[in-house]
Amino acid sequence: EMKFVESGGGSVQTGGSLRLSCVASGYTAGLNYMGWFRQVPGKEREGVAAIYSGDGMTFYHDSVKGRFTISRDNAKNTVYLQMNSLKPEDTDMYYCGRQTPPRGFWYERYRYTYWGQGTQVTVSS
Repeated sequence: EMKFVESGGGSVQTGGSLRLSCVASGYTAGLNYMGWFRQVPGKEREGVAAIYSGDGMTFYHDSVKGRFTISRDNAKNTVYLQMNSLKPEDTDMYYCGRQTPPRGFWYERYRYTYWGQGTQVTVSS
C-alpha cells in the first residue's frame, strides 16, 4: 500500500517562506503526477502544483506561478513544495497526492488515488 506523509507546514507572516515535504512509502514505481493540492473546509480541493515523473515537467496554478516551486528527490521518494512570498490567501491545508497512471490533467483532483493526511499552512497579514 502506498502512503504519503506531509510535513513542513506552519504559521508565517505575509512575504514569508515555507518548504513542504511529502515522503512516499510502499510501491512507488510507475509513471505518475505527484501533486500538491490545497483545501479549506467547505471548498473543493484545488491543484497547486504537480511534477511529472517521466521528464520532470512541472505545472502550477496561475495564482502561485513565480512564487512556488515543486521538485522531487527520487532517491528519497520525496516531493517538495517551496513556497515563497506567501500571502494570506495561501492559508489552507495542503495535501500531496499521486495520479498513476497519469491519464488526465495534473489538476484533476478525482484522478488522484493516493493522498497524505495534510499539513496546515497559515499566513497572517
